[in-house]
Amino acid sequence: MTGRSTYHDYHPRWLRPRMSTYWWLGRRPYVVFILREISSVFVAWFVLYLLMLVRAVSRGAGAYGDFLDWSARPAVLLLNLVSAFFIVFHGITWLSLAPKAMVVQLRGKRVPPALIAGANYAALVVASVLVAWLLLGGR
Repeated sequence: MTGRSTYHDYHPRWLRPRMSTYWWLGRRPYVVFILREISSVFVAWFVLYLLMLVRAVSRGAGAYGDFLDWSARPAVLLLNLVSAFFIVFHGITWLSLAPKAMVVQLRGKRVPPALIAGANYAALVVASVLVAWLLLGGR
């Protein structure tokens, strides 16, 4: 041999098990994670929808009426209904992750995760009630 490597037709195969595209459907935590990631698209749609509403209101009664007519289309209603589901799902899963993201200590002891999550849910309920009260006329 001259020290040069030679080419061979045989190439060893790597031991790689075939993975399905839908491998994440096998376990609930993976499904929840993927759905939470997908929910960001619907959150973005909802923000865009609210910006379009503000724009229509700022342009006057005619533009607002056109926006309401467009919003009453079945496709837009369905999209908003699916978006509402995903926004609630996103909020619930986000608040459920709070105890993992924040370590709170009180008098040198760690606050239980259930207390952190409960405080976040309580704050959500208080904020929702306050917004509903303001929207309904504050009476």
